Amino acid sequence: MSADWSQLEERAGVVFENKDLLKQAFVHRSYLNENRGFPLGHNERLEFLGDAVLELVITDYLYTKYPEKNEGEMTSLRSALVNANTLYQVGNNLGINDFLLLSRGEAKDTGRARQYILANTMESLIGAIYLDRGYEKAKDFIYTHITPLIDKVIEEESWIDAKSLFQEQAQEHDGATPAYKTLKEEGPDHDKHFTVGVYIKNDLIAEGRGDSKQDAEQDAARKALEAKGWE
Repeated sequence: MSADWSQLEERAGVVFENKDLLKQAFVHRSYLNENRGFPLGHNERLEFLGDAVLELVITDYLYTKYPEKNEGEMTSLRSALVNANTLYQVGNNLGINDFLLLSRGEAKDTGRARQYILANTMESLIGAIYLDRGYEKAKDFIYTHITPLIDKVIEEESWIDAKSLFQEQAQEHDGATPAYKTLKEEGPDHDKHFTVGVYIKNDLIAEGRGDSKQDAEQDAARKALEAKGWE
């Protein structure tokens, strides 16, 4: 393992006492299938732990920072901060892609699947920090690299569930439930791009695009809210 782990520690702001724990956070299950004698296990248990630590820290952060927000608003904000897109962005900024241990097949994949691997590895890293340095250090890491994104999330309104809001408005104003239809799929299986239309009573209101059908539907709903003046 020739990676410069001290460089990663410097970027993350965490120096590990157990270096093997740090390295294990980057071991994808596929790597072990091709390297049977590798001395460390894969990172899925660390991912499970890190997911719980991240959710607790973010929940506590939002509860304290926004005393005026209700449960539903805080839940949406938390989802925006802990989802795969956000964690991928943070992981990419930290350069964790350079440290991943993947099978040859997985290593060739640079599309949506790799983004999910990076996001999951971020959770594994948080789990490893928690085990090695404790809750407060894990909290410091999350406060340094993840919670600062909250201002951007609020500014871009990416925390709002546009589909739910558009459905509520459509039912109130037009007495109808919106329907979504996939209009176009482009790209190979590992890097798909979708175009989705949202309709009210068979009328196309807006089109949205995304790397998954869910993202494209959210984009379509946001554009439909704007088109209808229902923001």
